Amino acid sequence: MDYFNAFWVGGLICALVQILLDKTKLMPGRVMVLLVCTGAVLSAAGIYKPLVDYAGAGASVPLIGFGHVLWEGMKKAIEADGLLGLFTGGFTACAAGVSSALIFSYLASFIFRPKMKK
Repeated sequence: MDYFNAFWVGGLICALVQILLDKTKLMPGRVMVLLVCTGAVLSAAGIYKPLVDYAGAGASVPLIGFGHVLWEGMKKAIEADGLLGLFTGGFTACAAGVSSALIFSYLASFIFRPKMKK
């Protein structure tokens, strides 16, 4: 059942974002920023954490989950370090994910040779 919940929640998030991309004139970069900010705001309001507990990777893997991770890291760092945690907590919480994305994409660039579109 965990896989099913992850699948339908993640699919619903992705479908809603695809509709947003298709039906508005928002550029993909702006939609990505909107998703991260939405994840942080929903986490601050206490709405997104129960969804992550319910759907697991279906809610934490999409980009909106990145905003959730940033907020959770900032919240813990603010409790530990005060105002300084506002600036350091998000980076600490997402460092492993961002680092692995950079390293593996760099390694993939040696295997695959993409060509620039004209």
